[in-house]
Order: sequence, then structure tokens, then C-alpha cells
Amino acid sequence: MKRNTPIFLFSLLIIVIVSLSCATPFSPEAAGPLQLTQSALSFQATGLALQVQQATLDAAKAGPAPAAAAGEPTFTPMPTFTPASTDAPPAATSAPTAAPPQDLKARIRKANVLIFEDIYGYGPLAGNPRVSKAVDRMGFNGGTVINTKDAYGTFKAQLNSSAKWDVIVISAESREGMKGEFWDYIYDQVDRGVGLVAEVYNLNNIANGRISNIMSRCGIAFQSDWQRSTKNDINDYSILLLDPAHDVFSIPNPKISLVTPNSYWVGDIGDFLRVTGGGDAELLAGLYQSHKSDYGVLAACIEGRVIFQTFSTHDYRQDQTVPLWQNMITYTLSNHFKYMDQQPK
Repeated sequence: MKRNTPIFLFSLLIIVIVSLSCATPFSPEAAGPLQLTQSALSFQATGLALQVQQATLDAAKAGPAPAAAAGEPTFTPMPTFTPASTDAPPAATSAPTAAPPQDLKARIRKANVLIFEDIYGYGPLAGNPRVSKAVDRMGFNGGTVINTKDAYGTFKAQLNSSAKWDVIVISAESREGMKGEFWDYIYDQVDRGVGLVAEVYNLNNIANGRISNIMSRCGIAFQSDWQRSTKNDINDYSILLLDPAHDVFSIPNPKISLVTPNSYWVGDIGDFLRVTGGGDAELLAGLYQSHKSDYGVLAACIEGRVIFQTFSTHDYRQDQTVPLWQNMITYTLSNHFKYMDQQPK
């Protein structure tokens, strides 16, 4: 007997739909994402079956369907559903963090410090060595601190020793002056990365000598001599800070001011500096607020590892100059350690 093909296909499809419906019961309260998706597919299949049923009945009435013409689109089966994996992705592994740098304050406290202060050999001020006071109050501990006072020979020996200094502190205030070969030794130390804070009053006599190497590298030059007589108004010798927020005037001691001179020296009281543009020098203080490149008396250079002071410490109040020396030493040491950390190991 000849089999009715449309009725047979329809019956087979109904059986498949019933089987799927029984195998995937729908429960909104308990269904997970996968069950909800399967149930949705079952509903879609039921709707499709009704459409097929109607089409089959229509086809049975109309007789056999003609063959599909060439070029007409063919039926594309529904894509197979693949459940998403419920396994959680592996946790990302954090990159190891770099060890924090050693505390800078601790490194400064353990610094190796070499000091020369010639005021020890000058009778009227020998009992008030302000630079040595500043160093003593900084609490250095763990490194080597050598104060050669006004002993040029001892200072020279230490400069040429195998000691690894972190900063060299020079106060040449008593009018003898630091000159000649000493600046060759000092330049060699700076070239190795050592910090330097130098009070030098006599540039008018030595600027073209051996100190010129380090001044040229800094980018500063002697501009003119600074003189004072007993007839001058003391207020005319106030020093103005060109950048009051600079670290030299704020760390660790804030509110540094040099506008209240306490005159001690007369005659030659220092020198003015100008910026040449040949290095990275920055004038920090000077005679005029509006002059950023000349009439300077305090300058930082060579990545902040070097400071030149060309005014006399004892011409200004002790409660300002001692903290200023501490700030200058701290600033050069900080930049010294930063520089050394950047060098190849």
C-alpha cells in the first residue's frame, strides 16, 4: 500500500516534540540558565510544529508540491545549541610587585658626610660654627661623619682617600678661601655622584681658576663682587627667595627667610652669580625678586646634587641659616641617592 508521506512526517515530528517536552520539564523556580534555554527551545519547536502541521494540511489538499526551482534558497537547519561552560575562568595571577625603595630619610641618616668649616680658625666666630651645628642636629647615625674643621691638610687627605662620601659640606667664610687644587679634588668627587654644598665668598679672586670646571658644568659664572660699608642701610642686604616653595626652603625646615640681615662682615661680603645656560643651574635666591638669571647668591645645579652659596652665613640670623644649611644638605643628599640609584650596577 502506498504510504502518505506528509502525514507520516507530521506524526514523526509530533513524537519528537513530545519526547523533548517530557525530557525538559520547565520550572521557573528551580531552572538554571541552561534549563531556561532548553525550555525556550522546546516552546520554539512547538510553535514550529504547529506551523508545519498547517503547512502539511494545506499541502495534502493541494496535492504534491512542485520541485524547487533552481536558484531558490534552501532550508537551513536550526543551529545546534551548545551550553556555555559553567566552569569559572582561572583567577588571574597578579604580577609580583617591586620591593618598595629604601626609606630616603633612613638613607640620609646613614650618610657619609665630610665637613670643612674654616670659621673654627677665626677667633671672634670660632665658638659659633653654624654649619657644624646644623650637621650635629641632623642626627646622622650609621654612616661616617668627619668634621675636619679648618684643617686644610686633613680635608685634602679625606678628599683623596678611598672613603665613599655621600656629601661634602664646605663653609669657607673666614676669608682664607677654598682655592687651587682643592677644587680639582672636589670636582672629581662630584663627578662620581657625590653631593656638594659649598659656601664660597671669594669668587672674584678664583672664578677663572680651577673652580671654573665645576662652575662651567653647573652653568653659573661670577657676575660681580658684593660690598658693604658701615654706612650702608642694612635692609638693602636682604636676600629674596626666588622660589619660596622650593625644597631648599621647605624640607625639612619650612618658612626660611633671609630678609632680616644681622650684619657681621664689612667690605667684601660675597659675590653675585649669573646663569650662563651651559648647565642646569637654577638661581634660588638673590638680591632682586624679578631677576631669575643674575644677581644670585644661592644656586643649585648638576641634577640638584650641588649647591653654591655666595653670601656669608654669619651675616644673617642663626635661627634661619642653621635650618637653611640642614635643608641644603638634605636636598643634595636626596638627589645624590636618586642619581646613584640610576647608575648601572
